[in-house]
Amino acid sequence: MDRNFSTAFRKVIVIGYGKVTGQVLQHVCGRKKEYGYEIVFVEHEVNPFSIMEKLCAENGVPFLQITDKKELAAWFDGIGEKTLIVSAGNNFLFPASLVQKEFITIINFHNALLPAYPGRNAPTWVICAGEKETGITWHYVTAGVDEGNIIVQKKCEIGGDTRAFELTEQLMDLASAAFRECFDDVVAERAAARPQGFDPQRRMYRSCEVPADGRFLLTDPPEQIYRLLRCVDYGKNDIFPSFRTTVDGREAEILRYRKVTPEKRRDEDGFLYLPFSDGDFLKIKYRYVECEDEN
Repeated sequence: MDRNFSTAFRKVIVIGYGKVTGQVLQHVCGRKKEYGYEIVFVEHEVNPFSIMEKLCAENGVPFLQITDKKELAAWFDGIGEKTLIVSAGNNFLFPASLVQKEFITIINFHNALLPAYPGRNAPTWVICAGEKETGITWHYVTAGVDEGNIIVQKKCEIGGDTRAFELTEQLMDLASAAFRECFDDVVAERAAARPQGFDPQRRMYRSCEVPADGRFLLTDPPEQIYRLLRCVDYGKNDIFPSFRTTVDGREAEILRYRKVTPEKRRDEDGFLYLPFSDGDFLKIKYRYVECEDEN
């Protein structure tokens, strides 16, 4: 199928961090010659292990690091030409004054199937809720958080043992693939976006929220405890504090957990074995912690 590689966008700005951002930037760079736009990358949230500055240098892309929200808003406000902003793995909330400019178009990647699970840490909340399926959404940005028209969505299953960091990896791969699929239509301003049709009273998930307030009881069903531990498990990324419970009347912090078969059960200090209904056990390593002084 022949394509007419033309666009009115003079500039494409990519903002974000993480795997999706890198893949988005690479694709935008790879299409620059066809479309003739200028590219700028903005890093708002600094990651010490980020390769974005190196990637920008390799592709001749200006790299801007603007961590102050007011400074970043002012920089965006200074844009005076037709611009596409690609928000990928980005937590900066674009000011309404920017979103409403006719020559500015903003698209955003959300790691859930909007209109469900808007806001932060969606992989956590879909696992916590026991969902069997989730996915990603690329949508246009409006003044309301995660409210814009949907450009493209992709789905994936959630396994019974899936942890938050594993689901996040799946979602990032889906997001990258979906971006490549919709890019030409977005740049040509012909994307067939559809309204979300959400309930205005839908719950918005906040970054400060922790499932079950970060606690469980040993009398809770092991399947429920397992789901809670999996939903906040982002590997080495400390997005959530460690879960806590009470063991023998003392405050205990959960260090590790895993599902084990009966033959792997051992009598060990600092470990709990909670029986699943299928005969396996939830093995939990914990340590006692001193209670905070209430005074």
